[in-house]
Amino acid sequence: MFAKEVYIRRREVLLQKMREAGESGLILFIGNVEAPAQYKDNCYKWRQDSTWLYYFGLDEPRMAAVLSIDSGNQGIFADDVDIDDIIWMGPQESVASKAASVGIYQTGPYDNLAGWLEHNVKGRKVHVIPPSRYYNTLKLAELLPGVQPSESLIKAIISQRIVKEDIEIAAIDDACALGYEMHSVGRDSIKPGIIEQEIVGKMEGVTISKGWGVSFPTILTQHGETLHNHLHDKLVEPGKLMVIDAGAESNMHYASDFTRTYPTSGKFTTKQREVYQIVYECNELAFSLTKPGTTYREVHLAVARKMLEGLQGLGLVNGDLDEMVAAGIAGLFQPHGLGHNMGLDVHDVEDLGENLVGYDPDQQRAKQLGLGSLRMARRLVPGHVITDEPGIYFIPALIEKFKKEGLGGNFVNYAKLESYYDFGGIRLEDDVLVTPTGARRLGPKRLPIAPDDVEAAMAR
Repeated sequence: MFAKEVYIRRREVLLQKMREAGESGLILFIGNVEAPAQYKDNCYKWRQDSTWLYYFGLDEPRMAAVLSIDSGNQGIFADDVDIDDIIWMGPQESVASKAASVGIYQTGPYDNLAGWLEHNVKGRKVHVIPPSRYYNTLKLAELLPGVQPSESLIKAIISQRIVKEDIEIAAIDDACALGYEMHSVGRDSIKPGIIEQEIVGKMEGVTISKGWGVSFPTILTQHGETLHNHLHDKLVEPGKLMVIDAGAESNMHYASDFTRTYPTSGKFTTKQREVYQIVYECNELAFSLTKPGTTYREVHLAVARKMLEGLQGLGLVNGDLDEMVAAGIAGLFQPHGLGHNMGLDVHDVEDLGENLVGYDPDQQRAKQLGLGSLRMARRLVPGHVITDEPGIYFIPALIEKFKKEGLGGNFVNYAKLESYYDFGGIRLEDDVLVTPTGARRLGPKRLPIAPDDVEAAMAR
C-alpha cells in the first residue's frame, strides 16, 4: 500500500469533483469477494477490484465503503475475525485498525451495510460504478434495487485515474522491470524442439517469485496471426516467428505489458526481416509522435500510413497512401488499435466504459476495421500511460473475406499475399509515459527490439 495520505487525498479529490459536477448524496464502493473455483473453500486466485485499491488500498475480500459527498463523512464495512478464522488464518488486524491505516475512522460489520443504507439513504442519491464481477452485480441489486451506474461518478473516477501520479509511475516502472526480466527469460528459453508451455512456465515463474503474477494471460505463439492466442501446446519449430505478448503485475498491483517477436531459429529470414523492419519503424514513429496535445488517434493514423508505405515497398499494396488510409486498408494487416491505457489494470479503467476512458467528449469512435478497435484515442496529457503496439498480421480468412467482398478495391495485391498465408504475425509493444515535453518508455531499460539487436540477444 501507499502512505495513508495518498488515499485520503484521492478520496478528497473525488468528492470535490463530484461537488463541482453539482452532485450530492452518497458514493458506494463494493470491493471484491473470493470466488469459488470448484467449491466454496477452493477459490480462484484473489484479486481486489482496482477502483477499490485506488481509493482504499485494502487488499482483502468482503469490504465496502460509503462516502458522503455533502458532509465528507467516510466509513468502511467489513468483518473482524472470530475464533474459527483465527484457527485457519491466525490472528488478524482489526477492521478499525485497517480502516485507520487509510484514513477512515468509522467502521461497521459487512452485513450491516444493507440496514445502514436503508436507514440513511431516505431519498438521497447513491452513486455507484458498473460492477465488473457477478457477485458485485448481485450485491448491488440486493442493496439498491434498480440502481444504475452514475455517469458523474464514472467520469470523475476516469479523469482522476488515467492521469498517473508520480508514485504510480514509479510503481509501473517497477512492474516494467519485472516484465523485462520475464521477457528476457522467455526469449532466452526459445529453442526448437521444446514445448511452448515450458517457456510460459519459466516466464510466469518470474512474476510469481517477485510479484503478484501475470497482469493478463500470457500470449506466446508461433501463430501470431491469431491476435490473442493463448494455446501453448506446440513444439517450437525452426524458421518460425514467435510472438510473446506478456505482462507482470507487481505486488502493488500495477501492470506491465510488452510484446516482442522472435525468430525461433535465432535469425530472421529475408522475408521475416522485411516485415519486421516495417513494424519496428512503426513502433519508433509512434513513440516519436507521442507528446502532449497530440491525439493518439492521430498517432494511430500516422502509423497506419507508415505501415502501408512499407507494405507498398513489398508489392503487397499499391496506390495513394492517404487514399489507402482513408479506405481502411491498414485494418487488413493490423485489425487492432495502436494502444490502450495502462496502470492498475493492463487495460486501465476500461471496466468503467471503454469509450469513456479512451475517447474525449468531442471524439467519435470509428467503425472501420483497425481504427474502430483503437482503445485510446484521447488528446494526450502528461501522466498518461499508454501502450505503443503496432503489428502486421497475415490472416488468411480475413484476406479471403476482403477479396471476396471487394473490400480492398484495387489497393491490395491478393495474388502476392497468398505467399504470406503461412507467415504468421509480428507485434512489437512498449509501455510509454507521456511527459511534459514528449514521452519516455517505462522500465529500467528497453527490451531488444531492432532486428540486429534481437538476433544478437538470441545469439547470447
